Formats: sequence, C-alpha cells, structure tokens
Amino acid sequence: MVFAAPGEALTRAEELLGADPSPLHASVAHQVIGIWQRDFGDTRRALAHLRRARDLAARAESAEREADVLATLGVALVHAGRTRAGLAAFERGVARGSGHTRARVLFRRAYVWWVLGRHGEALEDVRRAIPVLRQADDVIWTARALTLRATVHLALGSVERADADFTAAELLWDTTGQEHDKADAVESRGLAAFRSGDVPAALRLLDEAAERYAKLGTPTFMLTIRRCEVLMAAGLATEALAEADAAVAALDGIGGQSTRKAELLLVAARAARVAGEPQTSLARAAVAVRLFAGQRRTWYETHARLVLIEARVATGHGSGRLVADAAAVAERLAAFGAPAAPEASLLAGRIALDLGWTADAERHLAVAARSRHGGPPLARMTGWAAQALRARAAGSARGVLEACRRGLDVLDDHRMTLGASELRARATAQGAELAALAQRASLVSGGPRRLLGWSERWRATVLSAPPTRPPADPVLLTAMTAFRELAARAEEARTDGGRPAPALEREQRRLEREIRSRTLHMRGEAPGDGDRFDVGRLLRRLGDEVRLVELAVLDGRVHVLLCGQGRVRRFEAGLLAEAEAEAEHVQAGLRRLAHPGAEARLPLVEAAGARLQRLLLGPAAAHLGSGPVVVVPPGRLHRVPWALLPALRERVLSVSPSASSWLRARDTAPPPGGRQVLVRGPGLASGGAEVPELSDRYAGRRTPSEGGTGAPPPGARTGGGTAGPEATVVLEGGDARVPRVLRELDGAALAHIAAHGTFRADSPLFSSLRMADGPLIVHDFERLDRSPYRIILPCCDTARFASVGADELLGLVTALLPLGTAGVVACTAPVNDAAVVPLMLALHKGLDAGLSLAEALRDARAALPGDAVHQATGWAFSAFGAA
Repeated sequence: MVFAAPGEALTRAEELLGADPSPLHASVAHQVIGIWQRDFGDTRRALAHLRRARDLAARAESAEREADVLATLGVALVHAGRTRAGLAAFERGVARGSGHTRARVLFRRAYVWWVLGRHGEALEDVRRAIPVLRQADDVIWTARALTLRATVHLALGSVERADADFTAAELLWDTTGQEHDKADAVESRGLAAFRSGDVPAALRLLDEAAERYAKLGTPTFMLTIRRCEVLMAAGLATEALAEADAAVAALDGIGGQSTRKAELLLVAARAARVAGEPQTSLARAAVAVRLFAGQRRTWYETHARLVLIEARVATGHGSGRLVADAAAVAERLAAFGAPAAPEASLLAGRIALDLGWTADAERHLAVAARSRHGGPPLARMTGWAAQALRARAAGSARGVLEACRRGLDVLDDHRMTLGASELRARATAQGAELAALAQRASLVSGGPRRLLGWSERWRATVLSAPPTRPPADPVLLTAMTAFRELAARAEEARTDGGRPAPALEREQRRLEREIRSRTLHMRGEAPGDGDRFDVGRLLRRLGDEVRLVELAVLDGRVHVLLCGQGRVRRFEAGLLAEAEAEAEHVQAGLRRLAHPGAEARLPLVEAAGARLQRLLLGPAAAHLGSGPVVVVPPGRLHRVPWALLPALRERVLSVSPSASSWLRARDTAPPPGGRQVLVRGPGLASGGAEVPELSDRYAGRRTPSEGGTGAPPPGARTGGGTAGPEATVVLEGGDARVPRVLRELDGAALAHIAAHGTFRADSPLFSSLRMADGPLIVHDFERLDRSPYRIILPCCDTARFASVGADELLGLVTALLPLGTAGVVACTAPVNDAAVVPLMLALHKGLDAGLSLAEALRDARAALPGDAVHQATGWAFSAFGAA
C-alpha cells in the first residue's frame, strides 16, 4: 500500500503502532513508515524506523520478516550515502531469507547495484529473482523486476531489450492497483523513448508520469533527472539547469536521499555546461564527484568526472594533464559499456588537438569516430564531429566537409521528428560545431560560393518546413482560451494603475507552462528538406539588378558574401561583438527619437549608422550597384535597423533570415481573390487612426470605427458572414477577438494589424498582439492553414526575435514565414504612434500602385516629413521576405 496509496499507508501504520501491536506487526508498521520517509521524507528518520523494524523482526523470531526489512534498510543506507553498510545489510538479508522472500531481497539488491552503476551485478541479481517471483505468481514484484531490468538495459544502451521488458511489465501493471508503480512504468517508457531518439514522446510520457505522481503526492526527483536529460537533448539546457537546482533545494529542505542529490548535481553540471555557464558547471560537478566517491558509485563518479573535465576546458584550462584525465575517463566508461564513452574520447582528442599533439589526438578521435555508424542521433553526431576533426588535423578539407555533411544530415533527420518549431530551432545548437568547421574549411579551400552554400546549410533551417500544426487537442484549446482571458484581466489591472493579483499571475504562468508543454509533445510529420540550397538558382533569380548580401560570421569576424550579376564575392568586415554593441547604441537612440524633444540626437544616430555600415558591410558597401538589396544577417544582428545604414538608406531594401527563405518567398504565389483584412486592437495611443482611412481606400467608403454609427460600406464588413473574394474585412472593437481574427486572416492576401505588440524574450512563442479578448500569440498563428500573403504590423516590437540554436530566430515574423506569408513589414524598435500613421498610409498607397512591400516602404520613408521623429520612425521599420 505504501506505493499504491502512500498517505493512507502511513496513517494506518501510525494507527497500528498506537494499538500496542505484536513485535511482528510492529515491525511491518515501522518498515512502512521507514519506506515512506526514505522515499518522500527525511532519510535520517527512515533509518531510525527501519532499524526499529529490524530489531522487532528479530524479537518476533521471523527470519523471513528480518530478511525483508534488511533489504529495505540496505536500500535506505545506500541512498543515505552509506554504501558499505547498505551492502552488508543485503548480505545478511540474502542469508536470512529463502525462496520467495530471498527473490524480493535479490530484486532490491539489484536496484541498489543499478543505483551504484554496477550494471553487471544488477542484471545477475534480477536474473536470479525473476523466475522465483514468476513461480510464486507475485505479479507486482515480477513487474517491478522487469521494469528494473529494462532500466539497466537502457543504461547499457540496449534499447530493444529494454522495450521488451517494459512491454511485459506494463501488461502486468494493468492487472494491479499499484498506482505508484504504474506511474514509474510511464516514466520508464519516457526514458526509453528518449534513448531511442523520440524527444516529443519522451516529454509527453514524462509529463504524464508527473501528473500521476502529483495525484499520489509523490516527490519526483528521479523524474526531474530524466526530464532534465531530455530538455538538454531538446536544446533547453537553461531550463534543465533551473529545474535541477530547484530539485536540489527541495531535496535539501526535506533531508532527502544523498544519492538523488548527487545525481541531480550531475545533471545540473551537464546542463550548466551546455547552457554556456562553465563556472557553474565546474562547481556542481566537483560536489557531485565528491558525493559519488563517498557513496562508492564509480559508474556515476566517472560520468561526473567527464563533466568536470569538460567544464575545466570550457574555462580555458586545457593541459596535457586533462588529456590524460579525459582518456582515463573514456577507458573507464568503455569498460562500463556506457554510451557516453565516445564523448570522453572526443574530448580527449579535442584537447590534444588544441595542444598540437596530433598523434594523441588521432588516437582518441579514431575511437570516438566509431560511434558515427550506429546508435541514437546524438551519439552519431559525436562520431561525425570526431571524424571531421580527424580530417582537419590531416589537412583534408574534403574530408572535413564530407564528415560535416553526414553529421548535419543525421541532425536534420532528428530535428524533423520534432513537431514544435521551438524544439527544432534549439536542437540546431548541436550542429553548430560541424557547421563552423565546414565554413572554415570552405573559406580556406572552396571560395565564396562554397562558403555561401555552407552558410546556408545551417542558417534558419526551422523556416525550411512548416511546423506541425497543433492538434485539435481540447485540453490545449481550453488552456489557450483560459490563458487569453487571464492575460486580458491582468492587462486591465495594469491599465487601471494597479497590478494583477498574485494568484492571477501564478495561474497565468501555470497556463503558459501547460500550453508550452503540450506543444512540445508534438511529433514532426514533415520529411527533411530535400530541396537543397542551389547557389546557381539563387544567382539566376537575383539577375543583374538585385544584390543579396549574406553575412557569415567566422571566428568572431563578419564576412560579407555579395551575390549578384552571376557571381559571389567575399569581403571582410568588422568584428561581430563590436557590431552588436553599436546596434544596441542605435536601438537606444531610436527609442529616444520616438519622443519629441530629442532632435539633437539625430546626428548621433546617423553617425552610429555609418559606423555600423563599416562593421557590417565593410568594402562591400561600394559594390552594391543601384538596384534592390536583400540583406541576410546572422540571427544576432536581426535587430539592426538596416535602412539607417547610409548605403542602404535610399534603396529598395528587404531582410530575410536566409537566402533559401528569400527564394521560397519569391516562389510563393498570392492567394486567389485578393481579400484584405484590417484589424484594430484596443489601447493604441493613435487609436489605430490609419485603419478607418485604409478601409475607405480599400472599400470606397470609411467603415464605422469603434463606437461609431452608420452602415458598413459595400464590400466591407465588421460583423458575421463570409467575405467575398475581393472583400475588405474590418475588425475592431468587439469584433477584434482572437478566434474571429484568426478565421479572417487564414488565406488572406493582405493583413494590416494595428495592435500593441509585446515581445517575450523569456518565451518568444508567447510574443503577442493585443486583441479585444486578450493576446494573439505565436502559437495561435501556427494554427492557421495559410497565413496572409502579406502582413503589415505597424506597432512596436513586432520584429524582435530571440536568437537560439546555431543561427535560428524565434518570434512573430519568423513564425509567419513558413506558413505561407511571403512578405512582412514590421518594426525593430519603439516608435512614435502618431508618426506611424502617415508612414502606413504612404505604404498602402504604394501597394495600391502595384509596388512590392520593400518598394512601397522605401517610397513611404521618402514621403515622410524631414523631422527627427518621422525619420526615426521610417528607419525602425523593415520589409521581410520578398512579396
């Protein structure tokens, strides 16, 4: 009962002890309380109760009872870090028990061997236990033993054997009422899904297990460890670190198991390393090594030493001693049969290469490279990275490029199993080293064309295929509706001069977590992009007039790849770090210029624009010709207001996340019918003043604004019904609600959405536009069958992105581009609301005349008054795509 209904078991055990039971029955009660304290409470109290249970069993002269208690005590001692005493308790338990009882003792000792990382002994004990448990028709303990054996197989990389045992155990659990064990089985299947490379299924199963544990009130420290491993594989290392650290604090708060604390510190150390926090990784790993050593857990201690060495290298402490340490760790992991052994060999090879020890490097890298031919995707990636480094050391650029191509192909296949665009974006970080190696090899041996091809190979890959549409999941839809309502109430509280109630904010955060969690469960359906980037095709589409400027960053320096007139030329520009700092100064200047009275800063902002041009374009600025320019910046530079650069200020200018994305936008055909949708959200300083004038322009007569009177003009509507093919739909006031707005946006030719924009750097896919009933978030747009062909977003922060993964962007604009949108006009900085109105009217005038978004935006800037506020407003807007 202590696993099926732990709270009830604890209560009944305490009641039994209060009724003056016999020594035999008192032994059982103390054992139950000891198990509860061991797993859910204070380990010290657990040991006290279990020792009392052992003594009472001896008084009752029951050898079987004493053997059973000794097994439970052995587990608790090992979890408390007292490994020698725990194993001694098991020796006595095996000797005292017989038959069925001994089989249960052997199962629990097998569990302890697994905790200690001694997998051979674990398999031997569970092999001896299972036939006896089956013969006794002990369904619960047989299922536990099968689950444990499967878990050990997973630790050794035997996924197929694990699957067979998990399946057999699940069939047995279905016949029992053991809710804790059922939850554990779901958790174990999540681990198996992860080991086989299915990250969405792993997240779904682990979340399901968490829900089951929550109903039982069960602490979930082991689940946290497994979830953190999956989060790291999905590129969410910062979240994994936060979860692991929170679990360590919670475990310390209840005086919990020392073994679990060490495991949590290990996973925290790994997460910190992946998240780029080497000092934090160093601190966590050092404590984990010390704890594992004291617990005599050599398997885990060796894994912790691997992370410790990685952290030392990341802090710049490469040395010959570390080569030897990494090699020793690799040998020990290989002896254990641990899947992490190739990682250690790769690390030893990397350090040796940096020291110039080519012979040692080749020996270690050759061992690591063996993993490229089999195993999960990330293991094969490790092998291909080792092979690429071997080729580089041998001076074979061709070998480097082949290994990088093969490794990135593996990661491509892995990414496309992920349905959520966020996971696809973050997963690319695992290919960053291969992409950088290939770019360096291309720069040395292949010329500008090859460098362009490799720059495109791993740039904005998430935009290469539409994300998997969120399923018609009633729980997800309900959560999104509730989130929207709460967000609207919170915004109303802020508008009234107060702040939302803490309970309201907590519930809003909970709903955000639920929405994000359910979207991360989506499995990818689209195959890998077989339409590889073709430099020749790009040059043909550019022709003689258009120039495409792709900025590649190698070793911190910007390289300009200028494409056009049938060729690709390369120019060296400035340092990326200096360009980023200058871009931040420009952003600050534009923010000041959005308010009247800051005219004196205009020359300073223009001078900063000239410095940005030198850093980002260098000598290429003199070779842009006189025609349109497409800029393809790296993810970290997408907030640059490109129209501010002197060489681009008077041009037809568009921005694209990649050359491939620009080509797809050029090939996107507008939908039939040409329907326009004009949306005006609440609370705008300008009141969205351009929307009524635009409705007059598109429909021949002004549509009534919110609170106005009169009938809508022919061809326009603000109420229900279905728009005709040439209709203009105007949504404002109560009509500008998210479900209605999404319905009208689907398949439209042009959408103009005047609404407050909010960018969420902490969670980019919750960036939003404020509608009458709450925020319209990126997750909502992903539900569209086809987003509008052209979209104009006239408000602040609509073109802000989070740079994640290798060179990916998450935000509102990048969510629209794979869904059928060929062109977007959006804002990269705060702007003056009043100055936006004439810019938008001039922009639509150009569109009426048949111009593209980029052409119309260029002409609209030129039509603005020459004062500082209007100039800054024009520079803050960019045209994205090719429509």
